[in-house]
Amino acid sequence: QVDVAAMVQLFGYVDVTDSGFIVAVLSITFNPLFWNVVARWEHKTRALSQVFGSPRAACYCLGAVILVLNCVRSHCFTEAMKSQPKLEGWDCHWTYYSGLAISAVGTLFVVSSFLALGFTGTFLGDYFGILMEEKVTSFPFSVLDNPMYWGSTAIYLGWSLMHASPAGLLLTAVVAISYTIAVLYEGPFTEEIYRRKQKGVKSK
Repeated sequence: QVDVAAMVQLFGYVDVTDSGFIVAVLSITFNPLFWNVVARWEHKTRALSQVFGSPRAACYCLGAVILVLNCVRSHCFTEAMKSQPKLEGWDCHWTYYSGLAISAVGTLFVVSSFLALGFTGTFLGDYFGILMEEKVTSFPFSVLDNPMYWGSTAIYLGWSLMHASPAGLLLTAVVAISYTIAVLYEGPFTEEIYRRKQKGVKSK
């Protein structure tokens, strides 16, 4: 069971009205909303493909924008942590190296996901009509669904522990919630894209 008193004490360290904290929350929640809205708009209209001359060029441009937004999110996350107090009991070598290990595992999942999917597979290429031949089942997909998202979450969790930051832990929870919503939103839509592909292949 969750120790409610401990949670209240932990988040008593966090000033949720701090401007830096609010900006970090907005950045975290904006990113998956942005790429889902833009990708679905592209899937429906093919407008970006027309503007950039090809689906692949459009996908690369959207991917570049997403990478920039993720860098902004990480910067806002870090600044929000730095502006708020540390949890003194966690400001020790044990917590630091635990956080470092968690971040390393998260980085492994993110990097291996990218290598397995490629750039277009990672950055919503299926919404641009750039479909993979078959579902990727190799590592890390063999051990975890949506390893890119949960690897990213683990990186933020580890970063928060390394800084002994209650604000970072709360922001990591926002990251996890945002990704959970994104998965619920993206999963069925992506499956439908590939279902239509298979149906089209069988009908030929």
